[in-house]
Amino acid sequence: MGLTRQYLRYGPAALFGLVASARGSAAFVRLRGERGRCVAVAACEHVFVWDLRKGEKVLILKGLKQEVSCLCPSPDGLHLAVGYEDGSIRVFSLLSGEANITFNGHKAAVTALQYDHLGGRLVSGSKDTDVIVWDVINESGLYRLRGHKDAVTQVLFVKEKNLLVTSGKDTLVKWWDLDTQHCFKTLVGHRTEVWGMALISEEKRLITGSADSELRVWDIAYIQEVKDPDEPESKKSKESSPGGEENTEDDETLELDEHPEERLVKCSKVGSIMREGRDRVVTLATDQTGKILACHGTDAVLEVFSVLSEEEVQKKLEKKMKKAKKKAKQNSEEEPEKSMELSLQEEIERVTKIRASSKIKSFDLLLSPKGELKIVLLLQNNIIESYNLDLSAQVPQAVRASKITIGGHRSDVRTLAFSSDNIAILSAAAESVKIWNRSTLQCIRTMDCEYALCSLFVPGDRQAIVGTKTGKLQLYDLASGSLMETLTAHDGAVWSIALSPDQRGFVTGGADKCVKFWEFELVKDESSVQKRLSMKHVRVLQLDEDVLCVRYSPNQKLLAVSLLDCTVKIFYVDTLKFFLSLYGHKLPVLCMDISYDGTLIATGSADRNVKIWGLDFGDCHRSLFAHDDSVMYLQFVAKSHLFFTAGKDSKIKQWDADKFEHIQTLEGHHQEVWCLALSPNGDYVVSASHDKSLRLWERTREPLVLEEEREMQREAEYEESVAKEEQPVVAGETQGETGLAGKKTIETIKAAERIMEAIELYREEMAKLTEHKAICKAVGKEVPFPVNPILRAYGNITPSAYVLEVFKKVKSSELEESLLVLPFSYVPDLLKLFNEYIHLGLEVELLCRALLFLLKIHFGQITSNHMLVTVIENLKKTTISRVSEARDVLGFNMAGLQYLKREIEAKDEVTFFADATDRFEEKKRKRKKKEKMVLAVL
Repeated sequence: MGLTRQYLRYGPAALFGLVASARGSAAFVRLRGERGRCVAVAACEHVFVWDLRKGEKVLILKGLKQEVSCLCPSPDGLHLAVGYEDGSIRVFSLLSGEANITFNGHKAAVTALQYDHLGGRLVSGSKDTDVIVWDVINESGLYRLRGHKDAVTQVLFVKEKNLLVTSGKDTLVKWWDLDTQHCFKTLVGHRTEVWGMALISEEKRLITGSADSELRVWDIAYIQEVKDPDEPESKKSKESSPGGEENTEDDETLELDEHPEERLVKCSKVGSIMREGRDRVVTLATDQTGKILACHGTDAVLEVFSVLSEEEVQKKLEKKMKKAKKKAKQNSEEEPEKSMELSLQEEIERVTKIRASSKIKSFDLLLSPKGELKIVLLLQNNIIESYNLDLSAQVPQAVRASKITIGGHRSDVRTLAFSSDNIAILSAAAESVKIWNRSTLQCIRTMDCEYALCSLFVPGDRQAIVGTKTGKLQLYDLASGSLMETLTAHDGAVWSIALSPDQRGFVTGGADKCVKFWEFELVKDESSVQKRLSMKHVRVLQLDEDVLCVRYSPNQKLLAVSLLDCTVKIFYVDTLKFFLSLYGHKLPVLCMDISYDGTLIATGSADRNVKIWGLDFGDCHRSLFAHDDSVMYLQFVAKSHLFFTAGKDSKIKQWDADKFEHIQTLEGHHQEVWCLALSPNGDYVVSASHDKSLRLWERTREPLVLEEEREMQREAEYEESVAKEEQPVVAGETQGETGLAGKKTIETIKAAERIMEAIELYREEMAKLTEHKAICKAVGKEVPFPVNPILRAYGNITPSAYVLEVFKKVKSSELEESLLVLPFSYVPDLLKLFNEYIHLGLEVELLCRALLFLLKIHFGQITSNHMLVTVIENLKKTTISRVSEARDVLGFNMAGLQYLKREIEAKDEVTFFADATDRFEEKKRKRKKKEKMVLAVL
């Protein structure tokens, strides 16, 4: 097949103009051992790590295609777990910036992530209502917990017990026992969605935030079972842990029998704390120590509370008692009773509220040992703000420490333009115009403007003109970054601006039904001797409808005007006489462009179609269904009949206007694309979207063949459909509260196929080997045996060793799902091979995991197969002996490590020094107190 026509592929070059995505979250991370300096934020599909002190990007954790939905740093500070919109989770190393582990289990966006206190397990909640617990060390899923009826909003591990607390939009808070993997308690005290929750007071209190202004506080009592060996079974005493209610044994037992769900935890509502915000809680969280609690709603105010520790509560009580006694003495009353209690508001004190410059989307807290609280806020309008709060002050006031804004616009970019030398990019939004250097992606100039809708570089690239929503034209000098002139051009919005091909002037179209022609002129400036550039209004073309877009033909003979009545009218420039009317679109034409030779005009409309017309007779060559939503922008590539369109469906597409072919789709934006601009040489495309990002696309030297492109598209569609298929089920199992953590993906299917291929190769090779032995026996001498090229590539290994190699290469997180789709006909061979491997002591842990899973899912078929009885018997013997060996080795190693730890402690006398310094600090504190008292007396 000969190549029809080759195109050059455009590929993503950069993402810029984005500080942080409002959809994701923010989290303090430790880089180079320093805490509180760097913050990780979601930035579309990537994660940016910003240095708050310098305001610089220090690390980019590159994502794939899906948008980031939440973040969670590991307790050791070395890793960051990132949840995505498609339900996948990736764990990045903050040292290398690489994603080491990928977990696939959720079918919808990940909404909550939490590590346990050691960092060995990770729990994730999702919009698909499932909660999954992952083993980070083994890089695999442990189990899936089902029970919520709507999206999960928060997940928390309980440190003391092996428990998990989850909240959801179904108004429920569920308690899960992870030993038995079931939900043993459900709190139903909420009328509306539970948007956030936090554990405080050493996990003896739970605070929940819902759609109203009260934060509900629940007391938690963990019930410990104490087994007395002398007592009979029925009289097991149960004691409540400190903080629980001290009932008599009999009462407790009776009560527990009445409420079986309270065998582990007692949860009772204590009261509420009122927030100042009237709307729903968006985020509710504590810092790592649990001393500070903060929350915010859908507004710009963050409320900070301090949670008193038990000692502080005790001190406060003593003070209260003293005051009460004093009062009683003065009023000569009886002394107050001993059992005074603090109110909830006194135990959880309101510290302050922080008003940010815009709506808050997420925050993180960090309490330094000196008592200073660092707060980072991720705002809706592409800003990160950080505040410092000195808690030791009499009236704590938050001080803004830094604000990262320069890297992007506050609102959506509505217009883009390229300079004539392909180096500078102009972007304008509702509040500012920014000039970017294309190669470094640095923002060179930022200038205030009104709501911008269209823009262009004045020939020479020293000035720029911006058309605004209020009908003004603003002329900027780029060298000084100043506004030189503002003219009122139209009575309505200036929707479009186009430079004349002779570069002496330009034309504007507005909502006042006028097309105005302008010329550049030099006028005398009062303030300086030199003349400055200005704009002179020359002619006007009055029309019957609002003008949405205007374009000149390259020879400057024709002017195309798109109107609100869904037509495009073409006029002669010199006489302004009507030439053609292009009608056929069902909705207004929002964008259009004329090719470099003036033969074609392409129009893009809100009806989702692009029409290609001939400019000589106004005939429609072809109508193309271009996007799944309005076509927002259209531009031809210089010196060609190829053009790009941008749509509200978040895609950018390239088309051939001669062949009417769709060439390629540039996917990257996550929301509506508002505009794009092509560089004059056609090498670069820059696009702006509602996701606040600007993206640069570069023309590569890689040829693009349409047939191959279509094939790749079909493959991608197939892979997507595989993920949406029904998950394979285990025979005889009913769907309960728990399930397998993984899900069927294209990777798990490929892994299963690789195992099948390896087993088939093993069968073939074993058959060849027996045949070879028979030949050797018949001939009476050794005949050379032909080695399989695959086995030779692996270094002349045996077929069984090759199967093990393939098995080892299956990702730990995909092992169970791969075995689940493996047909049973391959299982007997696998079991025989497992027996062989375990007997040799190879990969015992991995093989035992696979073996137990295979036995679980194919139990009926394996037990009814007489051929496998001996294999299973042998496996039983070898597995038990090998596993006990592995356990002994682990036990020995643990004992050795503990011995070494004790040795080191004894050698350095660490414990002794720690005590000594504590005593020294105490003395110092007392001395200072004395000095203060003396000074006060003096």
